[in-house]
Amino acid sequence: EKHTIPNTQIPVLIFQVKLLCRSHDRAVLLYEYVGKKTVDLQHTEVPDAYRGRGIAKHLAKAAMDFVVEEDLKAHLTCWYIQKYVKENPQPQYFEHIYQ
Repeated sequence: EKHTIPNTQIPVLIFQVKLLCRSHDRAVLLYEYVGKKTVDLQHTEVPDAYRGRGIAKHLAKAAMDFVVEEDLKAHLTCWYIQKYVKENPQPQYFEHIYQ
């Protein structure tokens, strides 16, 4: 999903998970294209009430699977994505990460 930061022309791309059907709460992973085939996975955010339930892990997996499926290269700026990749070592992930 693509959004623009208010009062700027800066596009913000996100993976998001709606947490309850009647709620506006969302967990998000922000990323940005920094080249034609390169993304920077920048930040994950899960509302306090939903932390510790594995939601960020689902966001991280979705982002890394997207990188692989789209044959992109990724910068892992987000500490949580770095942790996820370290704890879930998949060869296909490592082929797509800038070290």
